[in-house]
Amino acid sequence: MQLGMIGLGRMGGNIVRRLMRGGHSCVVYDKSADAVRGLAGEGAAPSRDLADFVHQLDKPRAVWVMLPAGAITHATIVELADLLEKGDTVIDGGNSFFQDRGYCMMIGGDRDAADHLDPIFAALAPGRGTIPATPGRQGRDPRVEQGYMYCGPAGSGHFVKMVHNGIEYGLMQAFAEGFDILRNVNTPAVPENRRYKLDLADVAEVWRRGSVVSSWLLDLSAIALAEDADLREFSGHVEDSGEGRWTIQAAIEQAVPAEVLSAALYTRFRSRQDHTFAEKILSAMRKQFGGHQEPPKG
Repeated sequence: MQLGMIGLGRMGGNIVRRLMRGGHSCVVYDKSADAVRGLAGEGAAPSRDLADFVHQLDKPRAVWVMLPAGAITHATIVELADLLEKGDTVIDGGNSFFQDRGYCMMIGGDRDAADHLDPIFAALAPGRGTIPATPGRQGRDPRVEQGYMYCGPAGSGHFVKMVHNGIEYGLMQAFAEGFDILRNVNTPAVPENRRYKLDLADVAEVWRRGSVVSSWLLDLSAIALAEDADLREFSGHVEDSGEGRWTIQAAIEQAVPAEVLSAALYTRFRSRQDHTFAEKILSAMRKQFGGHQEPPKG
């Protein structure tokens, strides 16, 4: 199947590579000519502008927009609206990325369009892997067990993804606070007979292997701590990319208590004024899973 990809950053570029490995063809466009040339060298069809991009796509066209949320995505879709035709499909991509395990996808929009693009989603999804089947799921949509889900009308997929990322804030905060407690047990604030000099990299590693808190976020923490247990590369300044805020706004609108998620978001705000080791853990996890860099000092 053919897909057009607009936005060839880390996420967009790797989606194109994964699709081409799965036997699909891709037409690519990015304002960076170097990014376009790079993927053209790997087998994608390059385009010089949006008009050329659309011209190369077979009808009905399928276009995936993988750009930062906000004005640039809006402007691109407005420009595309003048170039596309009835029956074409535009996918407004999320911003999650996991290079080796595929992409857990939550899809919203017209059901016919989603079904038409199912081969694309199936190629990007992680597959069942070694995760055992959940008892009682007989008769339900089997695609969910492959790592992608049709959620409903336009907007529903983004809503589910938004809440997913809000939960992620809370999980990351729990790990960050836990490792901060482990580190500070060896400080003068603790009576000398109860101080322990713990190897945090080894703690993270043993927790990965059969503990109740084993998870991908713990995997990322273990990687960062193995590289440098003091996380000297990180200041602890933690940005937020919007999903946490939007999840809290949704909770307020629905009058749903969200104490943990709210506290996790506010901690990120505070980290820009005062940093602890916990915030270094948060910053390290963000770099591991999305390549997020701390802002330059000064």
